[in-house]
Amino acid sequence: MLEQLAATGAEAGAVLKARGEKIAVVDGATGGLISAGLLAMPGASAYFSGAGIVYTLKGRRILLGHEPGSLRQYRSATEPYALRQAELIRARFETDWGLAETGAAGPGKHPLGVASGTSAIGLVGPGGLTASILVETGSEDRLGNMQAFAGAALTLLRDTLQGL
Repeated sequence: MLEQLAATGAEAGAVLKARGEKIAVVDGATGGLISAGLLAMPGASAYFSGAGIVYTLKGRRILLGHEPGSLRQYRSATEPYALRQAELIRARFETDWGLAETGAAGPGKHPLGVASGTSAIGLVGPGGLTASILVETGSEDRLGNMQAFAGAALTLLRDTLQGL
């Protein structure tokens, strides 16, 4: 599981390192797997500034440093919400890139009604560049979903970087 994430993370990390750019990450339902994929490469401190796992509203407020109530217009596990979190983590860590994942790994219903196997991923970069995807596995397999969400996030990052 981690080997695949590390391979994709290393490809993205190599591009970031070559450009002299840094990234910060907000892991949600991935539980830190996005960050783990990026950190598995030796020398990751050249491009990885920091990260956090957002699992509660209080945790989100502490990590992202936003004003209470300022994110009420967003719905969990949506692309606009993931993009906003990516903007906030990028600003918080003063990095070139911000990457965020928000979703429901399952099993069962998310407290806000998000179906298991649903994740939104947002990426924000220099010059107003944004990219986002919605992942829907249709599965209740928590670990499988966590891996699928992290893999999708790292792939989005790698493909976006390589496409520039």
